[in-house]
Amino acid sequence: MKYAQHFAWLYSRHWWLMSILIIGCLVAFPSHAQQLPGLVSQPTEGGGQQWSLSLQTLLLLSSLAFLPAILLMMTSFTRIIIVLSLLRTAMGTQATPPNQVLLGIALFLTFFIMSPVLNQVYDTAWVPLTDEVINFEEFLLRAQLPFREFMLAQTREPDLALFVRLADVGPLQGPEELPMRVLLPAFVTSELKTAFQIGFTIFIPFLIIDLVVASTLMALGMMMVPPITISLPFKLMLFVLVDGWQLIIGSLAESFYMI
Repeated sequence: MKYAQHFAWLYSRHWWLMSILIIGCLVAFPSHAQQLPGLVSQPTEGGGQQWSLSLQTLLLLSSLAFLPAILLMMTSFTRIIIVLSLLRTAMGTQATPPNQVLLGIALFLTFFIMSPVLNQVYDTAWVPLTDEVINFEEFLLRAQLPFREFMLAQTREPDLALFVRLADVGPLQGPEELPMRVLLPAFVTSELKTAFQIGFTIFIPFLIIDLVVASTLMALGMMMVPPITISLPFKLMLFVLVDGWQLIIGSLAESFYMI
């Protein structure tokens, strides 16, 4: 009983001390917040707000968390990585090239293909923002325009019509009025379809080699020999003789009409 009363007294005392500290912090916070440099927003003549450079930098760093989603949804990365994965499956090389190598090739090829778009974003949006010619809201509007043009050029009209109907957007005067919530899934759907079409074309010559090797082994009565063991060297030789990497990478880059 004595220990219980002592514990209750300590708990009550600590609770009051914690309450006093919290109230003191709340009272002192406004005076310290006024001393924070740069984290302010000022109204502009047009009715908007001009955010300080410190706050813009904070928002920009916070937006880096969405970089993987942006990379997958708004660039050529999806088509490239799917085609490279299907190429590895068609050749039957299992884990060669490794996933890290495929990701590296896809990332650098994506950067190469998206360079015109990134340069346009830099010239029309980033440079005016750093020169304090435009505010952060105008920067976002200008930055999305090159990506919208790129995605619209790669998106099929049936896919756009499907998501416009599902989103119940209503009549639109032109593609420039499409909201991003409609354009993004339509673009990804078109990219998946294009990637599988390219992958089907890649599979055909390797499939023919597999059929020829399997038929030859059956004719020779070599049922116990895995066909992949015999066909893999022929696939590699064919791929090297036709300069397969140049054909694949060149065809992928040209499929975006960026060169």
